[in-house]
Amino acid sequence: MRKLKLQMQVTIDGFVAGPEGQLDWMTWNMDEKLLALINHLTDTSDTILLGRKMTDGFIQHWEHAVSQPESHQDSLFARKMVDMPKVVFSKTLDHVDGQNARVENGDLNEALTQLKRAPGKDIVVYGGATFVSSLLENGLIDELNLFVNPVAIGNGMRIFRNRQPFTLKASVAYPCGIVVNTYNRRNSASGDLR
Repeated sequence: MRKLKLQMQVTIDGFVAGPEGQLDWMTWNMDEKLLALINHLTDTSDTILLGRKMTDGFIQHWEHAVSQPESHQDSLFARKMVDMPKVVFSKTLDHVDGQNARVENGDLNEALTQLKRAPGKDIVVYGGATFVSSLLENGLIDELNLFVNPVAIGNGMRIFRNRQPFTLKASVAYPCGIVVNTYNRRNSASGDLR
């Protein structure tokens, strides 16, 4: 069965965005080793999940980056983001503009179970905060890759609403100051990894 992997930026005090969704705290000058990890997470996946609120910005950003790349590397990564199938979960939309994007209106648990059982590589989710919270609350994310930025913002949006057990798989500090903590979900009843 395919895994659902989260890749998300977070502050050292546990926020994924400012109170109004601000992302001005993120480290944008990433080093080559961190970029290699991001490419690895992308290359081992063949589907992107998105929440409704972040979809427009995500699709517009990457489709623009394909046409206006800052470098050859940016162009290659942007092309991956545009070409990869995207599933947008929404209860209010039935269509989104963008290449290789479709809307899923069905039950979250059922839809994710079907996606995980389908053949292919893993599935990656980037956000947004409310959508990721729902996935976590329903025990649907198998691996968390939290990109901890060297900044505290005091308050903002979080993705965790309740206590959940995880097992640390790896923690790597990168020269740009980001520490990537990778966790596997632990079955709370038995202590086993899922």
